Amino acid sequence: MSLNTLGNPHQTHKKTQGGKSMVELLAPGGSLEQVMAVAENGADAVYVGPRGWSRRTSQWELTDDEIRTASFYLLDRGKKLRVAFNTHPTTAEVPALLDKVARYVSWGVRDLIMTDVGCICAVRERFPEVNIHASVGCCITNLEEVRLYEELGVSLVVTDVKMSWREIVERKKKTGVGVEILIHANTCYTHLGKCWMSPFIRQEYAVDMAGKNHFYGSPNRGGLCHRVCLQDWGVYNGNSMLMEGAHLRNDAFFVLERIPDYIDLGVDTLKIQGREYSPELAGEITRFYRELIDTYLAQPDTFDIAPWRERLARLVPARDSARAARTAELLQMAAMPA
Repeated sequence: MSLNTLGNPHQTHKKTQGGKSMVELLAPGGSLEQVMAVAENGADAVYVGPRGWSRRTSQWELTDDEIRTASFYLLDRGKKLRVAFNTHPTTAEVPALLDKVARYVSWGVRDLIMTDVGCICAVRERFPEVNIHASVGCCITNLEEVRLYEELGVSLVVTDVKMSWREIVERKKKTGVGVEILIHANTCYTHLGKCWMSPFIRQEYAVDMAGKNHFYGSPNRGGLCHRVCLQDWGVYNGNSMLMEGAHLRNDAFFVLERIPDYIDLGVDTLKIQGREYSPELAGEITRFYRELIDTYLAQPDTFDIAPWRERLARLVPARDSARAARTAELLQMAAMPA
């Protein structure tokens, strides 16, 4: 089958308010409680991960029964559930993936986040009614890659956190595919999905009853990132230490100043990462962005960013504390000192 025969039937027609596009706010669902919390605090859509398929420990992924409950809960409220299959399966694992997709589609799921190109094609062919979103883990760094994914039938691509404003504008204006921006995430010191530090430290395998191989040292293969980059490092020249306590860059960030620009540009989705946060914290972050977006859409000409800076500053300490605790836990799991 040629690429062009796949086509892309999922071009979206966005609602507008005051002449501006109604951007979708996408929030994390690391548990049923978190799904409900972010939905009640204004998320238009919630993303979840099936256990073993979405770059997290099982604690922050959902069982199939939980995904069914989440789907019905959100559909009843006019919201969407987005399911993430953002790992790279082996050939033996693909049938299990397709079985799960069939199950989720029967429960009303119509949006998937995917990374593996072969699996994108397989799902696109078997489930043409499903919208496929190319994950940030696809590392789509140039316009030609966007066009390739568009030909594959992908309806939306997630931008890399290092992408410049000029590149985002070009991507939006020169392709017909939707654009998703991460407005709360972290700046991985390399491109997300390209780091091999965790599997270098830890290599353990376990195959579950469904045939899924959980490679615990690799988020790309069904395990997780151990945030090894956030460990204190010593820099040596031979036996001589040049620096102690060096850190590779992996900073968490909130986007604020650019939100009006993204809305004006017509960005389709603004995404909040944070499946590992408490339902309360995830709900607070979601509510902040919901109110920010709605305020700007209602009064773009008189919108003032200053009060929002103050509100955001009050969220940062709780976010930093939650992230630090999770980082210490991940380093301990990798048998490294926190």
